[in-house]
Amino acid sequence: MKLTEEQTAIVQSEGNIKINAVAGSGKTTTLLAYAQARPQQKILYLAFNRSVKLEAIRKFGESDCHHVEIETAHSLAYRAVVRGSRFRIQQNDLTTYQIKEILNLKPKGEALSEYVLAGHISRCMRLFCNSSESKVQQLDYLATVSGDEAYEFVKKHYDEIIHQTRLLLAKMNRGEVDITHDFYLKKFQLHEPILPYDCILFDEGQDASPAMLDIFLRQDHAIRVIVGDTHQQIYRWRFAINSLEQVDSFKDYYLTQSFRLNTHLSKLAEAVIHYKFLFASNLNINIAGVGKHRNTKVKATIGRTNLALLVKAIDMLVENGEIENVYFEGNFSSYTYAQDGGSIYDVLSLYNDYKQGIRDKLIRSMPNMDALETYAEKTDDTELKTIIEIVKKYGRKLPYLMKELKQRHLADSDKSKADMIFSTVHRCKGMEYDEVTLLDDFITEDSIEKLFREEGMVVADNLTEEINLLYVAVTRSKNKLRIAEKLLPKGFDVPPTHHIQVMRPPKVSKKENKPTAVPQFRKSQPTYANKRWTEKEENELVAMFNSGTSIEDIASYFERTKSAVYFRLKKLGVIYD
Repeated sequence: MKLTEEQTAIVQSEGNIKINAVAGSGKTTTLLAYAQARPQQKILYLAFNRSVKLEAIRKFGESDCHHVEIETAHSLAYRAVVRGSRFRIQQNDLTTYQIKEILNLKPKGEALSEYVLAGHISRCMRLFCNSSESKVQQLDYLATVSGDEAYEFVKKHYDEIIHQTRLLLAKMNRGEVDITHDFYLKKFQLHEPILPYDCILFDEGQDASPAMLDIFLRQDHAIRVIVGDTHQQIYRWRFAINSLEQVDSFKDYYLTQSFRLNTHLSKLAEAVIHYKFLFASNLNINIAGVGKHRNTKVKATIGRTNLALLVKAIDMLVENGEIENVYFEGNFSSYTYAQDGGSIYDVLSLYNDYKQGIRDKLIRSMPNMDALETYAEKTDDTELKTIIEIVKKYGRKLPYLMKELKQRHLADSDKSKADMIFSTVHRCKGMEYDEVTLLDDFITEDSIEKLFREEGMVVADNLTEEINLLYVAVTRSKNKLRIAEKLLPKGFDVPPTHHIQVMRPPKVSKKENKPTAVPQFRKSQPTYANKRWTEKEENELVAMFNSGTSIEDIASYFERTKSAVYFRLKKLGVIYD
């Protein structure tokens, strides 16, 4: 591949450099060419996550760049800290319930206070492990808390949160508690390791944790290259920082040509970034879209939230029958579980007052939905709030709806064959599709202006990330973008081409302005009407009936007749004449 002038300048550069690369600008190709020009050097390519690492291994391997080692910060830390040690790995983060039990937390006079306290200890530990600080006491955890109820709780119990966080970390360090992935990365950073490489390439620098950046910056013996896109920083909620802004001494280079975006899409992407001029003046925005893609085969719907995506998928697949199959980026189950482990089915069982159906210990400990909502507010658990909203919206129809989505979800190998790919922005970062439809749950220009007018610079960081989310979503398309009218920047001239299709709200006439009919589900044929019931099916049948699910919905779920369900329940002694 022939390199552009910008790429050539980077390949021929000397010393420490930082590269600001717009979406679709070929940064991996550039780093590959940079490495190929230095065959005598031992080079480390530091990938953002495992999926990026595997893709880089493939690309560098195909180019015979065997002098380049490809790792993530966690894989380096694992080898140095965990391998051969007494530590055991907790594959997922410790749950709130586990932390409550480990630290033997007791109620503090407020309902659920021991669980809320455990939730904040968990978050404070993640903040410390991702920070560059050497002591928990050096953190300002309160500054990271949003939501009035959560803020007041932390303010009242701040010293206790810090103290218990230190106790939990000490237990991990002594091997009394299985360690998290964040913990061993933090331990690695505190060891101040010197990495044995001549050159280090640090990818996705705009979303690095301060701990990862600290490791990178300590490698004074090596040439260091950091690459990313300032406008694609979308992980502040995970305590990430834009590392490109932390390396002022590194020489600036830019990749401004996007081989993914066409001219029309690049102009829209620039217009979205222009929102930042409301509160920032030193912006460098130049995106030259040179993409010539024409395919419309691979289609994706991108939303900001899980809730909006699931609602849209249910609408298209089940209620309206617009599509026959789906694929969710990042595994479908990840859209139905909270970070703390509770599932949409646990919350549904609580909603139906069916405690026996709840597996998650935290949710099972809640007396009712009101208590769970209070807990979600006091811990500012966004994922749990979303699951609660979904359960309240669909109620007893959820088992049927989830089964339909699961059954028609394609395997990873058939992803490109899906009628529609669904994804949040975070899960499709780095991906690209022929045609993209954006849901309307992103921030609008009016909302940005209103929030900044009312709150000022206090909300500038949050607004920046919301704008970045919209920018990343817009730049996933290679050919066509379908976007709601309200998301378009004011004064943006939509080109008379198919590349940008504006979705306007339907006009409702007075005659049409009548109550909306209750949506009807397409009933599945009773495929298994005469099939023998298994013990597992019978247990599930009883649980669903006891949780309040109607016989009609149960029949749809099992693809049997209503009479078959009724008589099986009768035989099991669950219902009587």
